[in-house]
Amino acid sequence: MTSAPQQYGETRGSAVREPSELPGAPGLPDPRQVTVSADGLPEWLEPVARVAATVEPRQLSRFLPPAGGGRQSAVLILFGHGDHGPELLLMERAGTLRSHAGQPSFPGGALDPEDGDPDGDGPVRAALREAWEETGLDPAGVQVFGVLPRLYIPVSGFVVTPVLGWWREPSPVSAVDQAETARVFTVPVADLADPAHRVTCCHPSGHTGPAFLVEGALVWGFTGGLIDRILHFTGWERPWDRSRQVPLDRRA
Repeated sequence: MTSAPQQYGETRGSAVREPSELPGAPGLPDPRQVTVSADGLPEWLEPVARVAATVEPRQLSRFLPPAGGGRQSAVLILFGHGDHGPELLLMERAGTLRSHAGQPSFPGGALDPEDGDPDGDGPVRAALREAWEETGLDPAGVQVFGVLPRLYIPVSGFVVTPVLGWWREPSPVSAVDQAETARVFTVPVADLADPAHRVTCCHPSGHTGPAFLVEGALVWGFTGGLIDRILHFTGWERPWDRSRQVPLDRRA
């Protein structure tokens, strides 16, 4: 079993990007003809790319998309490298929102018509567009290197495609609209893998799932579950006390 990455590995090859523009945002590049490539990734990210190529939907979640219905959406799981090594970009949703209020999450949202085919590259475009709208992220600095299977969030009816990105050229990020996003922050992967930061979250409905106490936030639900599975299948997971439980407020 490998340990959580602490620093960059060597990169190999070079990424291919085809720049164009985000709809309604002249000058901000975004791959209109999307290139998804794992070429040139740091060595520490290669286990994540392997997961994207091999994982089955039921290995990620017990909630799978229904045969019909559900609103197509996408999230961006963006890996970068900061002062404390490899990290993930997260945001905290505004407490006034009707859905998932106050909950830490990956940037993302519903597909718009201009994003294109949900069965094609629409989810990749939507993930990058939503990340730009919510955090100000410049998509030109992101290399999309994989797409995970579609999953389902029953409470909101979203069918979610997780898009994996490497923050090759970091750009400033912050909460663009405080009515939607309370804050934007990064979390070191080593902190997420640290058993001291891991708990089991207990929802008033009776559902329990993995969660993380990091950066002054409780990361749980769909986001916490995906992070848990990524740590597990990459071999970055460390043994942790699953009996350590944290209850959720009934409004969550």
